[in-house]
Amino acid sequence: MADSTIGQPELDLSRAQWQSSSRGTGDVEIAFVEGFVAMRHGRQPDKPALIFDPGEWRAFVRGAREGEFDLT
Repeated sequence: MADSTIGQPELDLSRAQWQSSSRGTGDVEIAFVEGFVAMRHGRQPDKPALIFDPGEWRAFVRGAREGEFDLT
């Protein structure tokens, strides 16, 4: 089971089909589970995953595309 935090569902990620979302480098992986999006560090898969509901995921992706998370 994924670690749950306040306001986040506890999802079973043991059978999730993880996909690399970082152009093959494997740093970030995502999985779609029970209507949510789970995101984890691909090189540390045993660490807790971040869980997004559909609205949170859209906001995250929009921010990433707009450079909100770029480290300069």
